[in-house]
Amino acid sequence: MSESLAREAAALDAADELAGLRKLFALDDGVYLDGNSLGALPGHVPARVADVVQRQWGELRIRSWGESGWWTAPERIGDRIAPLVGAAPGQIVVGDSTSVNVFKAVVGAVRLCDDPARTDIVVDATTFPTDGYIAESAARMTGRKLVAVDVADLPSALGPTTAAVLVNHVDYRTGRLHDLPALTAAVHEAGALVVWDLCHSAGALPVGLDANGVDLAVGCTYKYLNGGPGSPAYLYVAERHQPAFDSPLPGWTSHADPFAMTREFTAADGALRGRVGTPDILSMLALEAALEVWDGVGIDAVRAKSLALTDFFLKCVAGYVPAGRVTSLTPEDHAARGSQVALRCEDAPAVMEKLIARGVVGDLRRPDVLRFGFTPLYVGFGDAERAAATLAEIPGSATSSRSKGS
Repeated sequence: MSESLAREAAALDAADELAGLRKLFALDDGVYLDGNSLGALPGHVPARVADVVQRQWGELRIRSWGESGWWTAPERIGDRIAPLVGAAPGQIVVGDSTSVNVFKAVVGAVRLCDDPARTDIVVDATTFPTDGYIAESAARMTGRKLVAVDVADLPSALGPTTAAVLVNHVDYRTGRLHDLPALTAAVHEAGALVVWDLCHSAGALPVGLDANGVDLAVGCTYKYLNGGPGSPAYLYVAERHQPAFDSPLPGWTSHADPFAMTREFTAADGALRGRVGTPDILSMLALEAALEVWDGVGIDAVRAKSLALTDFFLKCVAGYVPAGRVTSLTPEDHAARGSQVALRCEDAPAVMEKLIARGVVGDLRRPDVLRFGFTPLYVGFGDAERAAATLAEIPGSATSSRSKGS
């Protein structure tokens, strides 16, 4: 079986229209399946960052706010991200962390709702912990109640008391993709607003913010967008909401006239209302450079490869790994699958440590989940086959399908 799967992997790689993009990244001979936590470095970024530091900062200094475009970077880079999440220009601003943007979005959604009878902020029960912490704080600060429900039960939990809903597009543990169009429609039918967290979907699959009438959305840029560790996040405010969007963190750069330095705050027009303070230029411009790998790349092609990769990896796991050793938590249905495979494994921490020692880098979620992220821009089918074969060898050579030549 090992030879047939290896041949299949080689054939799939040979036919892969995105295979040539791998050379744009700084990768070694190992298998990197952790792009759902930290994307790989695009090879041209270090030189760009060196220019920002040495020339723009070192030589031009303060002049770079204008001459090098520093001041307009948050909205310019937002427009660069927009096509990847299905948004028209002028609706995304880049800056701050995902956590800060979740706070802006949730509080902003409650204020847009502007109905004291709507007392509930609903969050999915399996949300990434920080989202839950922020939502709970937002609820306290706005005098609302936090209600946690399973995503499957979300439509039935909505009603006349719902003000805003915060949902993760892809579950960070299992890789389950939630139905953004249907859930957005259900929230709107209940008269509430929805905030989507796109951290585990943007850059891996189509999102369709505008087409599906999403109200607000947030996301990080260091996973599938490869912006680098701690790269700034982004905030999407639908154009129809921008005139009334009331950010809970008004700052001098979101002022209509930032350099007037007035005591009274007057909000800027458009997505600029989502800005707060001075842009984090070094990481901001590293992100801008990293996004160039998307030039000419269609998100539909990325999605097709993502599904093919995860299908093939699961096939290899079934072929190589002894029965009962791992159990997939990832939905078989393509419509419900993100771009990662989660395997339940009794001794997951020890197994992942051994995988990494053998050159296969994934990650885990305690106590028992192995996570493998498939970034279609640089992960190939040979990587998927090698990862599954290595996983099969971890319990011991006596149970290795590959070593037995089966």
